[in-house]
Order: sequence, then C-alpha cells, then structure tokens
Amino acid sequence: METSNSLSEKIFAVYGLGLSGRSVLKFLKKTKVKKISQWDDNNKIKNKITFNIFSKTLKEADYIIVSPGIDIKKSKFRSILLKRKNKIITDLDLFFMQKIKKHKSIVITGTNGKSTTCKLIEHILKKNKKDVFLGGNIGKPILDLDIKKNSIVVIEASSFQLAYSKLIKPSYAAIINISKDHLDWHQTMTNYKQSKFKIFINQHKDDYAFLNNRKLISFFKKRKFTSKLKIIKSSSFQVLKKNITNEYLLSKPNEENVLFAISISSTLGIKKESILKCINSFKGLPHRHEIFYKKKKVTFINDSKATSFESTKHALKSNKNIFWIVGGLRKLRDKISLRGLSQNIIKAFIIGKNLNYFENQIRNKINYKISNNLKNATKHIFNELIKSKKNESIVLLSPASASYDQFNNFVERGNEFKKLVKKYAKKHF
Repeated sequence: METSNSLSEKIFAVYGLGLSGRSVLKFLKKTKVKKISQWDDNNKIKNKITFNIFSKTLKEADYIIVSPGIDIKKSKFRSILLKRKNKIITDLDLFFMQKIKKHKSIVITGTNGKSTTCKLIEHILKKNKKDVFLGGNIGKPILDLDIKKNSIVVIEASSFQLAYSKLIKPSYAAIINISKDHLDWHQTMTNYKQSKFKIFINQHKDDYAFLNNRKLISFFKKRKFTSKLKIIKSSSFQVLKKNITNEYLLSKPNEENVLFAISISSTLGIKKESILKCINSFKGLPHRHEIFYKKKKVTFINDSKATSFESTKHALKSNKNIFWIVGGLRKLRDKISLRGLSQNIIKAFIIGKNLNYFENQIRNKINYKISNNLKNATKHIFNELIKSKKNESIVLLSPASASYDQFNNFVERGNEFKKLVKKYAKKHF
C-alpha cells in the first residue's frame, strides 16, 4: 500500500471542494505532493482555462480524489473518469495511507443508525479515558483529525464514500443494516451492498467484523473475508433492557445501535458494567427520534433524519396515537407499507414536493390531510390536538423522504419543526 511518505512525487486531481475536498487540499499541501489541480461543479471561479487545466490533470493524475456524492456517471468529466476509474480514491483512503503507530480504527456503515452508533461508541470510549476521535461522515473530515500514537478513531462511512474507496482497512468494521436507499445514485441494491462490504476487503486476520443480519453474514462467509467475524444477536437486547434506563436508547430504532456499540466496546476491552453506565448517561443526537418537548400528555418527536420509509417505520412501530408529518422529496423505489402500523396512526399530514405520491401510498389506509408545508402541518396538528379526546398522543415528524424540496437539509427541517412546535404550544397550551 502506498503511504503518505511516498506521495511527494505524485500528481493529484481533487474533484469537489466541500468540507472533505478542502481538507484533502490542506493535507496534500502539507504532504508537499508534486502537483495538485482542483475543480468543483459549484465553484464560482469557472472558466475555460481552469476547466482545461483540470481535464488535462485528470488524464495524467496518479490519484483522483472524488468527494462523496459526486456521481461520475453524470459528471461533465464522465468519459475521463470512467476510463481512469482505477485511479479514483477518497479522503478515507488517504487517511489509511498514513503511518500512525498503534492507532486503532473503527468504521461504521449501514443505511440507518450510523451516526448514533458512532457517537455512542465515542461516548463509551471517552468515559473510559481512551484517546478517541470521531470523523468521516459525522463531525470533522477524517483528514482534519490529529490522530496520534495509540489513538482510537471512530469513522462514519457513507455508501458514497465507500463506492470510490479502495484502501480502507479498519481494525473494527461494522455494517449495522442495509435497506433500500440512495438507489438513484447506486442504481442497484447489489452496487449499494457491495459499496458497504468494502470495509472488510482489506482487513487482516487480527481485525474484527461485526454483523447481525443472516443474509449479510452469509454473504460475508461466501466472500471468505479474513477478519474475525462477531455475530450480534438481536434477541440479546431483551436481556439488556432491564439494565437500560435511557429512554432514547430504549426506543426500537436504537436497539441495533446499542448492541453494536456494546459488542465493539467489549471487544476493545471495556467492561460490561462500565458500558451500561455510559449507555444510560448518553444524550441522543438531534433529529433522530428526538423527544424534544412534552406538554399536556402530548409528546413531540423530531425524526427529521428519517429520509426513507425504512427509517420512518421504526418510529411508527415504537409509538401509538400518532399525528404523523410525512412527505418531501421521495427516494427512488421507496415504498410505504403500513401493514401492522396503521393502527398506531391517528392521522397523517402530507407535506413537500411529492404530494400525489404520498397521498396514493396512504389513501384508504389511514386518515390524512394535505398540508403542503411544515408550517401548515404543525398548525393543523395543533387544531386536532385541541379537539382530540386521547389521553396521550404523539406528534411525529418522520418524513420518510429527503428534505431538499423545501429545506437545505434534514437539520434545517428538524430545527424548523421544533421552532414551530414551541411557537404553537405557547399559543394553544
């Protein structure tokens, strides 16, 4: 494997200048590589000269660093990139090229629960006085972390990052779950799954792999990966429940996250008693089944991070008497199945761009109202709450869709919901 010490004579093309792209540039300049050329599709400094220089560099580069989310098949540099696909790597690969003595790396991927699992592991390790860093798809870009000898780095890896990665080699690697998501980008479930399984390819016999799904375990064994496989049994959560008092982590969506965090932390030598203590002191992440307000037997939950129905399903399963805000920019091939869930929903309020799609998905299954946007939906729900005779009820923002039709991201959507709830609660309660 190439190391950062041997990069000084190499030519780099950096495509995408977001957070990770800028951290790559900073790293390469510090490493003093031979030549760097850069481009961003949204860069204001666009001209023919810059375009031609970057095109030329793409043809001669030793390494092409592509930022997560850039689909090379839709790029203006498509023909060059597809021809030189073997030269494409990511910031994760650059990180693993570095020689850091005795450091350990934990890479977490999956469709749902990555961020919570990473934060929970970080919390457990910090409480146990470990020198731990968190980065990748959460927190700082991985190349901005000041990793030292004996450090432990927890990395959240998205399928976008992994699709282009070639050199990633974690000490501990976990796939929490895989369900339909990002198929507009990956095209097929096979491509999506294969991107996730890249975290195991370069592992050695002293490294660990963590899985809990029968089909994924079978796939792992057929591929004959060399790392030690740790199988996590979902049924073991029922035994643990009696020792967990953290309401956030007792919710159905977080069962997998807790089990993975416990297994990885235990493998790192942390005692079970200490792990459970840390679990109970953990504060959940915002926008992920976040119980942020309670008033007059009404509980308000911000689950804005639920951008597919697979994510939303857990929230609908975990609660009853739900006033459900759903809708936004639908995911390709995503479907809503309310079998076994419709009895938990009092009424749905549809928002966003794809109103017809969501209406067709839930029509004749549950009561619903077209609210168009989040402000109207919140207002309509408070009107319902005033009339409701239920002893207890849940107001749930779990949109089962992306946010980009009406918001910049799921964080903005979640924050707007919390702001609106507090405004209307003050007025009506």
